[in-house]
Amino acid sequence: MDAEEARTIGQQLRRIRKSRGKSRRVLAELAGMSRTTLQRIESGQRALDKRSEVVALATVLQIAPSELTRLPVPAPANGETDSAIGAVRQALMAVSRNRPGGQVVSVEELRARVQALHDPGYPRPDVGAALPSLIRDLHTSIAAGQDVAELLGMAVLFHTQDTRGWLWLHGAPLDLRWQASCFAQRAAQELDNPTALGVAAWGAVIEMIGGGAFDLAETELESLSVPTNSPESMQLAGMLALSRSLVAASDRRPGDVDAPLEYAAELAQRTGQGNAYWMGFGPTNVGIWRMTAALEVGDHAGAAALAEGVNPDEHPSRERQATYWIEYGRALARLRGREADAVMAFRRGEILYPIRLQRNMFARDVLAELLTRVRRGSPVDRELRGMAYRAGLPV
Repeated sequence: MDAEEARTIGQQLRRIRKSRGKSRRVLAELAGMSRTTLQRIESGQRALDKRSEVVALATVLQIAPSELTRLPVPAPANGETDSAIGAVRQALMAVSRNRPGGQVVSVEELRARVQALHDPGYPRPDVGAALPSLIRDLHTSIAAGQDVAELLGMAVLFHTQDTRGWLWLHGAPLDLRWQASCFAQRAAQELDNPTALGVAAWGAVIEMIGGGAFDLAETELESLSVPTNSPESMQLAGMLALSRSLVAASDRRPGDVDAPLEYAAELAQRTGQGNAYWMGFGPTNVGIWRMTAALEVGDHAGAAALAEGVNPDEHPSRERQATYWIEYGRALARLRGREADAVMAFRRGEILYPIRLQRNMFARDVLAELLTRVRRGSPVDRELRGMAYRAGLPV
């Protein structure tokens, strides 16, 4: 099977396993799973959608986890996305060599341009197109030496939430997302401000989790000291607590999952729904993260039950609303007789934020699993195959 034919994580796993000359029995045994489970993953009958399993298999195969979870070529739902990712990469490369090649722009104009990216009416495809020039102009303006402190603070948030966040949502390679998070970290270190350091660390931890660096993520979180003396700082502390819970779940430490979730829930009750640092922290987001943690430890029934107590419409972000429906769909897909409900949950997520479903490898793998289980010609079959096609899966 050629790399271009590997459209799911399971197919990519099978291709790499064969290239390494490892049998299913040996790989399964070393990764801590049954041979039957591994066979079902490779054949598409069971999605590989747990970070812990991806990391375990990648470790045995002596590859980076991103080698399994990277998008296939050509990528689904592309449009102008890949060219925009390429332009962002070039901008970050230029900045890394202290040759940003942008224009010196006033802090007021830069602030307005960054803020526009978060306007609900701003076309999502235009965000990627706007990023390269913003990256170049921001760093050119910092180098000019005016309003440096304010621009550095802007860089922390911009690179964490806009550059890295956009790249993450659109399935860009881990190395590129990591480079964006490093720029945020450098700006935070120059400011030497606990809040800025916490924001930058949060973005870095998300990428550490994606790269399977669970010990590093835990150490990073342990090193932070974020005050909770304002609603904004409480929201940041809450997001860091949610990240700590996901690290524990991904690292197969279920006993350490609940305490940070409870702490985050307590903070959310005090802050209510907020959007400090564009993180969208609040009771709804805590509920969505609870679902994600439950999925990671394999409690699909628990994740579905949690979903019934969350109203995604209360969250201001369409992306987070879509994430709720996608996580709900992942949970329902593993419950006997709930395949149709899973398909419709995925469809609601796709309507809200198409790219969130179409370029999310875990969601795509679950769609591929559903293709093997939903009866051809059933009432939801057309919806399922339409989503699978748009996600770049063979139908």
